[in-house]
Amino acid sequence: MEEILLSEIATWCNVKSDLTGTINTISTDSRVIDENTLFIALKGERFDANDFVEDVLTKGAKAVVCSRYNGESDRVILVEDTGKALLQIAKGYRSKFKIPFVALTGSVGKTTTKGMVYAVLSEKYNTLKTQGNLNNEIGVPKTLFCLENSHEAAVIEMGMNHFNEISRLTEAVMPDIGIITNVGTAHIENLGSREGILKAKCEITEGMKKGSPLIINGDNDMLSTINTNDFEVIRFGIDSPNLYMKAENIKFLPDGSEFTAVCENESVKAFVPAVGVHNVYNALCAMCVGKKMGFTLTEAANALKNFAPEGMRQNVREVKSYTFIEDCYNANPDSMKASLITLNTIKKTRSIAVLGDMLELGDYSDTAHYEVGKIAGDVKTDIVLTFGNLSRLIKKGAEENGAESYYFNDKSELTSFLKSILKEKDTVLFKGSRSMKMEEIFHELYKEWEV
Repeated sequence: MEEILLSEIATWCNVKSDLTGTINTISTDSRVIDENTLFIALKGERFDANDFVEDVLTKGAKAVVCSRYNGESDRVILVEDTGKALLQIAKGYRSKFKIPFVALTGSVGKTTTKGMVYAVLSEKYNTLKTQGNLNNEIGVPKTLFCLENSHEAAVIEMGMNHFNEISRLTEAVMPDIGIITNVGTAHIENLGSREGILKAKCEITEGMKKGSPLIINGDNDMLSTINTNDFEVIRFGIDSPNLYMKAENIKFLPDGSEFTAVCENESVKAFVPAVGVHNVYNALCAMCVGKKMGFTLTEAANALKNFAPEGMRQNVREVKSYTFIEDCYNANPDSMKASLITLNTIKKTRSIAVLGDMLELGDYSDTAHYEVGKIAGDVKTDIVLTFGNLSRLIKKGAEENGAESYYFNDKSELTSFLKSILKEKDTVLFKGSRSMKMEEIFHELYKEWEV
């Protein structure tokens, strides 16, 4: 982070202050404080950092932004809402950087797409990207505060659970290029319908200048309804007409996906080290960004080879004689379907899906779990093992659609059963919502096998 004048911070928060000097660190953690730190006292459902203002001042913080303080200090900036102030400060700091900002959102694939966009842009530009899942109203500001004068581009991921969250984030980021990867069913409990999800995702345009590129999946049924002259709508896909960037001749290999990228009257062979048709879409999106940022089609395709998946997102691993797909970061019906298709695309002999509950689906939950089970059968999954109360319905849907299926309410029993049925060259998918901790299953196997 570059130095900021405290007087600027007060101005960004619309507060009058006589504070002088500078800070080069912004913290929302009262335990991480030094004499160059601005502390922002956030208030959440289970905590109120305003309770620690006096302690932070005693530790020597340069200044504090808070919404409640009864003492006397010339180092305090009082605001009505510290969460809003955090975004205002982030916006003010971002405005100091005259570099291209790419912002992306979507129901699934945000983090993977972000990684692919980063892989492309970092070939030519010193690029900042969102780390991990810092994609909410606290995480996005933290990402923006990582900007330094050496950065030449930024890729910012935006997540949301409710209406107006993307609106607040895009106001701070002010994207030069916006991306909506897809519209599925994630967070449908809060947004009511897929139409509601589309509306929430389209909030990303509120922080963009008119005429800016808006890159969308042209094959997605909801995104295909977007029709606006306010932005340069750029569509990528495989099947639809009038696509700016299209994939043909798709082949799935053990270590990734190969395809021909066609853009206007030009084509090039491309490879991305990620398996599945959903990752071909993500790669096309990244290539669209590259083209809009001055890359040739060949340069964008070559840069994709440097992509590396983050965390436990569809990491394909050869273990002993088996292929394990570690995809335990999160789960919703759309990502489950994509992972099941990938499993049965790359399988050598048998496919085994080890699936946990999908959470935050509200009234749609029972139907969604049953449908995932049906999809498992549709794509010819050989064996389905399920864990969690809701996943009983995955078992039911899979069983009724021809897949051999089992339910477990004990993870250790599931692990033992999986180990007992594994055969040489089996391909196994592990997937469920983050809180289901499905990775504990293969970690236990790795420990036993000393992998």
